Amino acid sequence: MKCRKCGRPAVFNMRQHKLALCEVHYPEWFVAQTQRAIEKYHMFGPDDRVLVAVSGGKDSLALWDVLLQLGYQADGLYIDLGIDGYSVASREKVEQFAAQRPGARLTVVDLRAEYGETLPQVAQRVHRGRDKPCSVCGLIKRHVMNRVTRDGGYDVLATGHNLDDEVAVLFGNVLHWQTGYIARQAPVLPANRAGLARKVKPFCHFYERETAAYALITSIDYIYDECPHAVGATSLRHKGILNQMEEEAPGTKLQFYLGFLRAREEGFFRERAEEVELRPCSNCGQPTSAPGLCAFCRLWERAADR
Repeated sequence: MKCRKCGRPAVFNMRQHKLALCEVHYPEWFVAQTQRAIEKYHMFGPDDRVLVAVSGGKDSLALWDVLLQLGYQADGLYIDLGIDGYSVASREKVEQFAAQRPGARLTVVDLRAEYGETLPQVAQRVHRGRDKPCSVCGLIKRHVMNRVTRDGGYDVLATGHNLDDEVAVLFGNVLHWQTGYIARQAPVLPANRAGLARKVKPFCHFYERETAAYALITSIDYIYDECPHAVGATSLRHKGILNQMEEEAPGTKLQFYLGFLRAREEGFFRERAEEVELRPCSNCGQPTSAPGLCAFCRLWERAADR
């Protein structure tokens, strides 16, 4: 198979695009497509300060790499959750990545150092070992990312969510007709409430294998292992089902997601969006729908009451 651009041997074939590219032209295509998504959805401009949430995985490190290549003012944020073994390895990957790129600035938030407990400890205390800590993890990461974006004076928070991630979430929400969640899913989540950061997903059109190919071809050293707590997650089962559909009909995921975005732009979900009244948390000041303390601060209040 030959590269569509130059005729050299191709290293990556994208069946859904009917496009094969070599090790030179694939990274060029990938970077250009990222810029195209940024412009298409008006995510941010050249003068905006961007905070990239990095986990040590292929998607987030590839995103940070691409934004730096494109000349954006992009800094990294790593949240050390204190997951045995996994957090140590992933943090090393992020710190090595930043050290290898002159001018790349990294902020590390160590959960144990700042709040006194690791994620597994919080989950054990809250759920008493009955459930996986994924829901608590999401709550903690959203709170910390919003805080650092706001307090650091950044214009936007960028995450490495890819097409597979977005389609799996959409698929799960459609299965249960969670219309409020469906209405709020988008490549750009605006800062439409006081205290909320603007959030964007520049990789929302890329398949997971496409971001992996970019990372491998450009020699980005990332952590290959999944979070140990993700084993058996519902989202992974949904990804498996969608992968089978994609194998039989290449482009299925992309068409499903783009069709959803078209319906969203046409206002199909506008009346289904739930308007929730938000007020500042009495402790941290971040917006919350609950009276008094937000859900994040209540986690640590329980620890103080023990």
